[in-house]
Amino acid sequence: MQNLLITGGCGFIGSNFVRFMLGRDDFTGRIINVDCLTYAANPKSLTDIENDFPDRYVFIRADICDGPQMAEIFDRYGVDAICHFAAESHVDRSIVDPGAFIQTNIVGTFNLLELARFHPDRLTLFHHVSTDEVFGSLSAEGYFTETTAYRPNSPYAASKAASDHLVRAYHKTYGLPITISNCSNNYGPYQFPEKLIPLIILNALEGKALPVYGDGKNVRDWLYVTDHCDAIWKIMRDGQRGATYNIGGNTEKPNIEVVETICDILDETAADKDIGPRRELIDFVTDRPGHDRRYAIDATKLKRELGWVPAESFETGIRNTIAWYLDNMQWVQRVQSGEYQTWIKQHYG
Repeated sequence: MQNLLITGGCGFIGSNFVRFMLGRDDFTGRIINVDCLTYAANPKSLTDIENDFPDRYVFIRADICDGPQMAEIFDRYGVDAICHFAAESHVDRSIVDPGAFIQTNIVGTFNLLELARFHPDRLTLFHHVSTDEVFGSLSAEGYFTETTAYRPNSPYAASKAASDHLVRAYHKTYGLPITISNCSNNYGPYQFPEKLIPLIILNALEGKALPVYGDGKNVRDWLYVTDHCDAIWKIMRDGQRGATYNIGGNTEKPNIEVVETICDILDETAADKDIGPRRELIDFVTDRPGHDRRYAIDATKLKRELGWVPAESFETGIRNTIAWYLDNMQWVQRVQSGEYQTWIKQHYG
């Protein structure tokens, strides 16, 4: 893996993965980061990486749905491995505009698979990053495993399920060397503020309402983003080709408990007498359509085969996350104001 193509590398998980990889001793290759820079992508999150690794990091603004453009990049940089993050990923947006999810998540994945298929002599791995949402909803008991049937309940989840099936089919049909990972909810530095944890942190700091869907008892497993990056690299390096691995944080929490924990930590670390106790800002709002009740990941296979376990508990991870946002309010301001989008237009057209 000397020329690793990372798609969606300016997004939340992708940018963390770029940092993770270039900080490792067991990866000495070059990263080619391709991102079309939609609203949630921020290349300024990697400015320091661009400066620190001029010979090992390349950023190209490109759309994975543009087959000829991706083919040119693939050949120009001698791509020999792909880690595919690029996706539309926000469930609420998929309900309003499902077409964008079909295009990026399905057609974009297909284009990359076709490139890989026609370079069998060069491509060593196609790793596809997916989600536990493809499995649908769990009752109060049980866990998602690698053999759980797919039952997606939102356009986002359905588009990711389709892309998973395509990747697996290209392995079975064409012998493409692939691995797939299905992860639980990620959180940590550089996450776009539309997601639950950064939204609650930033609203609570400003004394704004803290919206919680339904009764707040929807359960998610929370995975700190650097733990996710570590798991992906273990799978890419040592995982069985053709195999799927679930990645979870072993931290099931109802949404309301997550929100209350953030309120309590901020009351402790960033008290504001004008705001008062932040739990009083919680506002239960109408539930979204098709809102899955519970997700829970069984990551036993990943632990058994590759020795991976998460390094962060929810308690340590959420404190790290809150501290990062408090220490990086300039980044937050640029994202909330849209300043980064103006910068993108000036530099990339």
